[in-house]
Amino acid sequence: MHGPEPGNPEPSRVARAYLLRVAEPPAPALVDFVAEVGPVRAADLVREGRVPGPVADETSARRHLDLGRADLDEAAAVGARLVTPEDEEWPSWPFTALSVAAARGLRGGVPPLALWVRGAGGLGEMAERAVAVVGSRAASGYGQHVATEFGHGLASAGVTVVSGAAYGVDGAAHRGAVAAEGPTVAVLACGVDIAYPAGHSTLLGRIAEHGAVVSEYPPGTTPARYRFLVRNRLIAALGGGTVVVEAGARSGARSTAAVSRALGRVLMAVPGPITSATSVGCHELLRSGEAVAVSTVEEIIESTGRLGADLVDLGAAETRATDGLDGDAARVYDALSTRSGRSPERIAVEAGVPLPRVRALLPTLELGGLAVRCTTGWRRARAPTPSRER
Repeated sequence: MHGPEPGNPEPSRVARAYLLRVAEPPAPALVDFVAEVGPVRAADLVREGRVPGPVADETSARRHLDLGRADLDEAAAVGARLVTPEDEEWPSWPFTALSVAAARGLRGGVPPLALWVRGAGGLGEMAERAVAVVGSRAASGYGQHVATEFGHGLASAGVTVVSGAAYGVDGAAHRGAVAAEGPTVAVLACGVDIAYPAGHSTLLGRIAEHGAVVSEYPPGTTPARYRFLVRNRLIAALGGGTVVVEAGARSGARSTAAVSRALGRVLMAVPGPITSATSVGCHELLRSGEAVAVSTVEEIIESTGRLGADLVDLGAAETRATDGLDGDAARVYDALSTRSGRSPERIAVEAGVPLPRVRALLPTLELGGLAVRCTTGWRRARAPTPSRER
């Protein structure tokens, strides 16, 4: 078992648990503030509301949620622990790359304040030799077969398979690694105590036996669309390279690919049938020269010794009405329910956005056709049909 024993956690661990609860990742201002004054002092000042403006913007909506010790207890109850930068198993090198990329302009490219980890594997050790394997949720039989073979082959070679535990390519890669009884890491967009997707509950348990289930989000946190995009930077950072097995023209795997290149990691893609919609994204990455083609585990291991290049524009694809929303607006939108109205106060807590900002954004979302005012508050409007742009 890695990490500290439960019981009486040190103040810095409680402080980081509190800060993970009150700020929605990636929270760059808070990360810088903690680096400047330390986690314990930062937590005290956040509770008191005596912080710089940018830090207040990230924390004021939830700073009253003083649940650090409770979250540590809840995590321990499901066999999880909080891994912090003060711990030996912290993967320093991968997250240093995030800091460097952020300094060069990668939006949101900051390291996590800490990570909730469920599993027997030591996170730092597993990250020393790791490859991210990502791709479409709606994977074809071809894509699932390739991902399973890659997961099994990499794990058999002692390479940690990092992915997001989603349906499709992610799940197949994890299953291959588990079948080989090799190391694998699943990075979630929800709490480590939540089985998401529900159909992967057993798989997540097996991943914890052979590696680790990891998240920035405290116990009980439910998944949200923007959280998947935020967690993708961690998948890219923990892998020494990224393999895109299948990806449509618009795919979350493309964001992981972009971050991987921004971090200087090698990006690889698997060619697929030219008639397959699930391979369009891979073919675009290959045609643009952003990715190298791989078809075997040996080629992946060989390629990860090569350095990537600077981040480039991945090109336009399908557009949605929500694509123009900035960070706060996107979080407020995702905090809306499609079924019933929610008060601005509840939305502020769900989104981690200050209440005055929420009240200003809701009418704007309404004008954009994304939110509807109702008798019980505000709910999400039916999304318009996506369009295609080039």
